[in-house]
Amino acid sequence: MNHQQHQETLKVLHECMEACNHCFDACLKEDDVKMMAGCIRLDRECADMCGYLEAAITRGSAYVSELASVCAKICDDCAEECAKHDHDHCQECAEACRKCAEACRKIA
Repeated sequence: MNHQQHQETLKVLHECMEACNHCFDACLKEDDVKMMAGCIRLDRECADMCGYLEAAITRGSAYVSELASVCAKICDDCAEECAKHDHDHCQECAEACRKCAEACRKIA
């Protein structure tokens, strides 16, 4: 798999990773951090997975399809959790995750 063929997917993965990292950090600053625990946990999982898949694509890993399938699942779960919260950072993260999940399914 040539990473040049996947420039848009790489861009979407990176944007999702950034949105999740931002949401993670912003959630830690919320008044009720305990209420945000699920969001924080999924933000970390999603950011890490998006970063890993981005690296796997650029190095031409033989496991891109399988990793993309897992990434889509994590992105879907993160989007669902973030959508439960009214904070702008959560809503922006949910949107980035939905977009990323869709891109991942295309290469899974």
